[in-house]
Amino acid sequence: MTEEAKPAVPGVVLMRLIEQLRESVESARSMPMSASVVLNKTDLLAQLGALESALPGAFEEAERLADRDGVAERARDHANAMIDDAAQEQRRLVSESEVVSAGREEAQQLREVAERECQELRRETDEYVDGRLANLELSLTKILEAVARGRERLHGRSDLDPLAGPDDGKGFAFPD
Repeated sequence: MTEEAKPAVPGVVLMRLIEQLRESVESARSMPMSASVVLNKTDLLAQLGALESALPGAFEEAERLADRDGVAERARDHANAMIDDAAQEQRRLVSESEVVSAGREEAQQLREVAERECQELRRETDEYVDGRLANLELSLTKILEAVARGRERLHGRSDLDPLAGPDDGKGFAFPD
């Protein structure tokens, strides 16, 4: 892009116009014995008109730059607020992780206590069941002994049945 094709920045244009006015006044013909100069009224009015038309753009640019500073300040404030929020969230998460860690430790201790109690209950239950089974075993042993004695008595009676008398009329047969 050439210099003329580039979009003019209002502040730069304003400075150029002021410089042109200064050059016009400095290069103007002086009046003898006076500080006054002779200027072309049309040229001077044209330069002042250009200066007047450039002023609103320069003011808009200045406001935009001021607003840009405000935007940057608001962005800085917002970033600081985000950093503060992040630090607070970090503290909360660390606190929660400490709570979770303490909770896990307490849960582990409770589990160990419950396992010890469970083992003790199993041992007591096994002893109780073993005692009851021992009593049942004794009772069953006595019953089995009584059954065996009863069977022996019945068996003994069966051996004596042939002595009771002949059923078939042949009588008693003695062994050889």
